[in-house]
Amino acid sequence: MKTLTNTSKIVDCTIRDGGLVNNWDFSVEFVQGLYEGLNEAGVEYMEIGYKNSPKLLKGAEKAGPWRFLNDDFLRKVIPQKGNTKLSALVDIGRVDEADILPRSESMLDLIRVACYIKDVDKGLELAQTFHDRGYETTLNIMALSNVMENELLEAFEMINESVVDVVYIVDSYGSLDHNDIKYLVEKFKKHLPNKRLGVHTHNNMQLAFSNTLIASELGVELLDASVYGMGRAAGNCPTELLIAHLKGTKYKLRPVLSVLENWLVPLREKEEWGYLLPYMVTGHLDEHPRSAMALRASESKDQVVEFYDKLTTPEVNFE
Repeated sequence: MKTLTNTSKIVDCTIRDGGLVNNWDFSVEFVQGLYEGLNEAGVEYMEIGYKNSPKLLKGAEKAGPWRFLNDDFLRKVIPQKGNTKLSALVDIGRVDEADILPRSESMLDLIRVACYIKDVDKGLELAQTFHDRGYETTLNIMALSNVMENELLEAFEMINESVVDVVYIVDSYGSLDHNDIKYLVEKFKKHLPNKRLGVHTHNNMQLAFSNTLIASELGVELLDASVYGMGRAAGNCPTELLIAHLKGTKYKLRPVLSVLENWLVPLREKEEWGYLLPYMVTGHLDEHPRSAMALRASESKDQVVEFYDKLTTPEVNFE
């Protein structure tokens, strides 16, 4: 397989997506160590958390600060930015536009808007707001494996008329394979010829890395990843694998190995993420992993046959 081009850029999502594993309970030292390592490694973006508004979410007081990024707090965490830009994600209905400073006054460079297909219009409105305030923007369309063709074509029409910089192909359930990725990339390129593309994969079927490489070979520019694959449920494409594999780049592996040794390996002993059988089952069935996550949090966490039977027997209800 031919490996990658210089156009690829890595967006490391360890803190943002990984926060779904530990309720964003990362120490300042952890985040600083990660940023320093990614910057030294030459990674282009670090997604340092969500920029959602605490007043719009239940249970906000129990989450770590990376769930609701505050610009004053960020300045203390990263007093000296390197070449690695900072990114944050927002969700439709969970962000107050008044909480977003102009880019000239913020530590953030990129704001990404996540939405489902039915909310693309709302997502693009937010992207317009952030664009007007000087930020780079992306639209991340989640759960593409469950989107109907006509819905996607309608969304493309709106996206084409928008200012959003990058449009993301998101494999939310970790159910897509290389043929699916190829099909979606070609469709997005055909209908969005003037937009750059990004990809966000999950590892339910052990395909996050290969799917990311295939997307990149086809010209997708922004590649989401996380160190040690840390992310919700089965996790994401590992940053260290992309750094080790992408050719024609100036990435350095050693700084990320240092981050792994010092921070991620010890954390993995306390928190669980990555390829596990219940996540494989939900990926195979093209379903959200919430039921598998609930199973892993229960005393029956390894009873995967019963779990599979429940998911594939419509008349059986989950307790």
